[in-house]
Amino acid sequence: MSKRETHTERTAASAQSALRLNGPASLLASVFVIIGVVVAIWMDTRGYSDITIAIFVAVIILIGITISMSLKIAPQWEKAVILRLGKFRHLAGPGMFWIIPVIDVIANWIDHRVMVTPFSAEKTLTKDTVPVDVDAVLFWVVWDAEKAALEVADYRIAIAWAAQTALREIIGQMSLADILVGRSKMDNDLQKIIDERTTPWGISVQSVEIRDIIIPQDLEDAMSRQAQAERERQARVILGESEKQIAASFAEASNAYQDNPVALHLRAMNMLFEGLKEKGALVIVPSSAVDTMNLGGISGMVAMSQTVKPE
Repeated sequence: MSKRETHTERTAASAQSALRLNGPASLLASVFVIIGVVVAIWMDTRGYSDITIAIFVAVIILIGITISMSLKIAPQWEKAVILRLGKFRHLAGPGMFWIIPVIDVIANWIDHRVMVTPFSAEKTLTKDTVPVDVDAVLFWVVWDAEKAALEVADYRIAIAWAAQTALREIIGQMSLADILVGRSKMDNDLQKIIDERTTPWGISVQSVEIRDIIIPQDLEDAMSRQAQAERERQARVILGESEKQIAASFAEASNAYQDNPVALHLRAMNMLFEGLKEKGALVIVPSSAVDTMNLGGISGMVAMSQTVKPE
């Protein structure tokens, strides 16, 4: 949060307080002005002097203005902090209440609704010296209007700064890996730290939510390559395990053919037959296998079966 943003928020709050409308008070002042005008006209018809009429009308208007300044109205979600001669008097509202003009002053209007404050930590180093940008949102509520008005100058700005410093502190105590996978832990730790700081101000933190974590682009690319290499390594490990299983299956099959040469002979013939069935297939076998397995006859049978069309 920059100084310019702080000044802007303070100016906006002051303008909102100054522009607070009080419909009943304005109506009451207008009624007294009308009464003063009517009385002045009546006194003029009765022959009163101008000085007497002016004094009487001024008194009526002054009473009306005083009463209208005394009447205040607070919305359902707000309370007014009343100071009498500079000392805290009481909290007023919600609804209609009265003050003594000049003697009583409304120091602040305290909003009791749940407030939302976005905050961030830019270019903050993690425990393993990695700069990160973190955006978060703070949900808080004022539970003690007196403390919020008297214990801190501007509780809205104070809680924003407290949240930002707490976020930087948490980031500095965690590594990048813990930050990326432990958002819920960060939320809980932030809520605890900020709540401890704001409780003396009469403010309670309801929740903190991390919105986004931004890391440098170079580091993001390196992490992407690392993840890709890890997936490739896992794929090769799986392929190696598959080769082991296949080799074990072949070893088990060899035990079945070891003491049964006829079964091995039939298996070899079947493999050659399947290969020769494919059109354009070229199978190279030793000459000894041609004589022992009668491959010439088998090849001829296959060729005839491919050329003779069934009727």
